[in-house]
Amino acid sequence: MKQLFDEVSYKCSKIVTKKYSTSFSLATKMLSKNIRDHIYNIYGFVRFADEIVDTFHEYDKEGLLDQFERDYYLSLHQGISLNPILNSFIYTVKTFNITDDLVQAFLKSMRADLYKSDYTTQEEYEAYIYGSADVVGLMCLKVFVNGDEAKYNQLKEPAKRLGSAFQKVNFLRDLKADFEDLNRSYFPNIDLQNLDNQSKQAIIEDIEADFNFAFNNGILQLPVEAKFGVYMAYRYYRKLLNKLKNTPSTKIMDSRIRISNPMKINLLARSYVKYKLNLI
Repeated sequence: MKQLFDEVSYKCSKIVTKKYSTSFSLATKMLSKNIRDHIYNIYGFVRFADEIVDTFHEYDKEGLLDQFERDYYLSLHQGISLNPILNSFIYTVKTFNITDDLVQAFLKSMRADLYKSDYTTQEEYEAYIYGSADVVGLMCLKVFVNGDEAKYNQLKEPAKRLGSAFQKVNFLRDLKADFEDLNRSYFPNIDLQNLDNQSKQAIIEDIEADFNFAFNNGILQLPVEAKFGVYMAYRYYRKLLNKLKNTPSTKIMDSRIRISNPMKINLLARSYVKYKLNLI
């Protein structure tokens, strides 16, 4: 029975989210039940593509990504996939009319990770972030507004800026792993082996500008079903940014900054109080 298979597929996407990202999983739990599964479905798709290019080093990564893309489009055409992650994603794509330009931009950035190691211009940097993060925010926004195109267009730019902020925080937090393990350098014109406080401060100010724009122009205007979950993710990443801000530039390459589980619970409680008091 197709309905039973679909339910299994959605649970697979939820498992992927919980296993790969406790913070994203926690934020997703704060969304309304009627949209939660769709965000799991989006995460499962983007996570699997990202895993192909980031971790499957002993395999033909380009061949796997090609196959993943072919299977997605075949499944989209047929309306079903025996890959439960693709099956759940195409359901969300069709339900909320997630346009193909978003999927293509995402896959383009994932494919860049197969061969590109340095981003030397602002244009290259922004194009990569758009495909790897901004469009994921736009996919989620499609779900949040539930077909309201006017609302989507109103919140489109803030959603992109929030996606950019999340990705830039990830870049700054993962400098060591990206540079030493994957031989990648995303920040243009930054010498990662000699990262100084001025360069780090410039990066942080850029991220803070994205966060401020996204919060004031986007998060506060989100539908009630999505607002608390997105706000929770925002608070988590701002906490990460603050920890990075207080970490000397010479130490950022030595370790990966994390938020402890007790701190995550504390953030959740404080965020919930603000939400219930209509302070967001």
